[in-house]
Amino acid sequence: MLKPVYRLLIELTNGRWTSGILKKFAQSNLSRLVIPSFSRVYKIKENEMEKKLHEYPTLHEFFIRRLKVGARVTDAGPDSAVSPVDAVIEDIGSIREDRIITVKGKSYSISEMLGENKAGKYSGGTYLIFYLSPSHYHRIHSPVTGKVADQWVLGLKSFPVNKWGLKYGKDTLSKNYRSITEVRHGYAAIAIVKVGAMFVNSIELTHEGDQLEKGKEMAYFTFGSTVILLFEKGKFELDKSIKTPAHIKVGERIGTLM
Repeated sequence: MLKPVYRLLIELTNGRWTSGILKKFAQSNLSRLVIPSFSRVYKIKENEMEKKLHEYPTLHEFFIRRLKVGARVTDAGPDSAVSPVDAVIEDIGSIREDRIITVKGKSYSISEMLGENKAGKYSGGTYLIFYLSPSHYHRIHSPVTGKVADQWVLGLKSFPVNKWGLKYGKDTLSKNYRSITEVRHGYAAIAIVKVGAMFVNSIELTHEGDQLEKGKEMAYFTFGSTVILLFEKGKFELDKSIKTPAHIKVGERIGTLM
């Protein structure tokens, strides 16, 4: 009964005024009253949460909740790449030599997604798209251990990036607000593209310094959104067990860095 209401509220975050109003509500003390129903509707696994349900003062704090220590286990392989989020892997594919990826039958420009000066190195490589729904844990962890080579933001407002947004939206992955971190592991560069899904684009970076450790937190979303990983040609081998759509958790192995 309540799920259509919450779905409507999430869709309203794509307007300037409505998203601002909803953001204020989510950060207000009044919003704590809806936390129990939100948790019930989206079947949140409360036993994994760092705090008890009643300890979250606002819906915003609940949405960006942390998990208990040990709730997620990171693959220990020295050259493994892992999932940066709890999500559904909606799409996996090759980046064409003309710097295009095709998702849900639509073509996206890597040049627009990353910026023209960054796109070339990923031609012929591999992309993975991770979609986060409101039911997911919304903190983002590093998929590899390495050094941050660059970090930048592109885009302005945002539109939905769920499977319907990917199929029917207008260039959501390459035009939405996005925060991009490029990390280097040995000889391999990996682009971590965090795509905003609301007009108030809250992608908060939490890591400090220029070193990332596999499985450690690096950022968080305040609403459901999408993470895209881009790997260079010949530098990544996908785990053969992964078939889309694939439900996956932070720290689970997605492949091997070459």
